[in-house]
Amino acid sequence: MHDEPRPPVVLVPRGGTWGEQVAAAARARGLDPVVVPLITDAPPADPAALDAALARLGRGVSTPTDGRPDTAPADATRADASGADGAGADATGADGAGADGAGALAPWLAVTSATAVRMVAGRVPRLPVGVRVACVGEATARAARQAGWRVDLVPETESAAGLVAAFPQPVGRVLFPRSELAAPTLVEGLRARGIDVEDVVAYRTVGTGDEPVRLDRAPDAVLVTSGSVASQVARRMTPLDPRTRIACIGPGTAAAARGVGLPVHVVARDRSAEALLDAVAEALRAEPTGAPRAPEPPRAPEPPRSGRSS
Repeated sequence: MHDEPRPPVVLVPRGGTWGEQVAAAARARGLDPVVVPLITDAPPADPAALDAALARLGRGVSTPTDGRPDTAPADATRADASGADGAGADATGADGAGADGAGALAPWLAVTSATAVRMVAGRVPRLPVGVRVACVGEATARAARQAGWRVDLVPETESAAGLVAAFPQPVGRVLFPRSELAAPTLVEGLRARGIDVEDVVAYRTVGTGDEPVRLDRAPDAVLVTSGSVASQVARRMTPLDPRTRIACIGPGTAAAARGVGLPVHVVARDRSAEALLDAVAEALRAEPTGAPRAPEPPRAPEPPRSGRSS
């Protein structure tokens, strides 16, 4: 009688709710997740700046008075580059008023990670009615809806550059609460279009320690979901077992991983944890577990994604 083969071990690099959700999704795909938080989030060095920016966001728009969150429809508008000239599905009417009664110059909140949503929601229980929300992709939009926000804009191209192109015009002031490590793509792109942007740090991404990470069984795959994770893997897990595959959430993250000396074996087809797990499961099915695998050749870089956080 032969023992049943053990499921492949996959290292999940963040804890908390995200880590739990990714671990559950990994088990659903026949993988054995091990949550090892390599990075975590910390408040900004100057939280007063974020509080002041959020206070300014609410000026000139009303706030709920009945203790209930805004109950406007939560379906996100998908927009493509046509939104750049005001032709997107979220464009305002001829009188400059939107469907929620906000004028064309109503303020916007732009978020590029679920962490940014969580940090803002932790400081502002409800967004003022009339504030519009733009999310870099569907994963961030899901987090925004879970926070009780109406999502007004999600670009077809899920990147900071795609979000820049999707913004309608005219548009009011945009508040961008971001990671300390966020690329300048969104801010520079919106300002190049003549859009007023308030750029404020909402959180920092920090490592969880300095000691080497050693597991009882070498992981078959390590999920690398950001450049910060790649840096921690290189710092705390190398030299890697030759059978361990490095799986990156997108070409940009893969480039960051190669930049810190990691081999890249798997790159997700789109930038989501689900797609990354699908790619890992497919790669592990395609070859025997434990067999060394040659790294993938570099791909053309993806458009920079501002403020990405797993």
